[in-house]
Amino acid sequence: MKENTAKQFAGRVAIVTGASSGIGKAAALQYAREGARVVVSDIAQDKGSQVVDEIKAGGGEAIFVKADVSKPEECEQVVKQAVAAFGRLDVAFNNAGIGGETNPVGDMSIEGWDKVIAINLNSVFYCMHYQIRQMLQNGGGAIVNNSSILGQVGFATSAGYVAAKHGVVGLTKSGALEYSARGIRVNAVGPAFIRTPLIADMGEETLQMLTQKHPIGRLGEAEEVAELVIWLSSDKASFVTGAYYAVDGAYLAQ
Repeated sequence: MKENTAKQFAGRVAIVTGASSGIGKAAALQYAREGARVVVSDIAQDKGSQVVDEIKAGGGEAIFVKADVSKPEECEQVVKQAVAAFGRLDVAFNNAGIGGETNPVGDMSIEGWDKVIAINLNSVFYCMHYQIRQMLQNGGGAIVNNSSILGQVGFATSAGYVAAKHGVVGLTKSGALEYSARGIRVNAVGPAFIRTPLIADMGEETLQMLTQKHPIGRLGEAEEVAELVIWLSSDKASFVTGAYYAVDGAYLAQ
């Protein structure tokens, strides 16, 4: 019997925000390996362009679009440039985010709160707003939003991040209720602490403390999250929508 080697995203177009490093980069590379034409979006142009080069070196197609996703007009431009380059939009992974200011609620600056909400929550709404409009024009699509384990539980000194990531889960569920019957599935992933640039500067002692919080006995890898993102984006998850999936080494099982 001849093996079926067709790539599951052949002919499809995917947008990945925050795609210059970490989970976003891992997902962009995996989409490309599975045949998608990828729009790599980030504020970091040099690193984002390197991801595009890596995709092309592997025989894939990709473009880089610089965007600050806290600005709705730039989220709109990412979608417009995807369509200008590749003609359609089928998949989006809304991944861009920051850790943000770490302080108790009473000490957190208003500016710090506003910034993390803008980048981690408002951006997901802005991106979905324009992505959905485009996906409806070509009969549907799949959106995956990057939440966090902290989209389910609290974490001291990170109220802005926790609130934003809880909000992403709620936004995901609402979007799924509104658009699943129109061919657009919307899901969220909830990574625990993953070895990415987001935690690279925490110091070895802090990383050891965080590692101990995961019953699996280690931190996660970006590629492990990307595997779930890819599945949720694919036809294999055709009946999965409005869901939140933890990728957390049993963190939330405690």
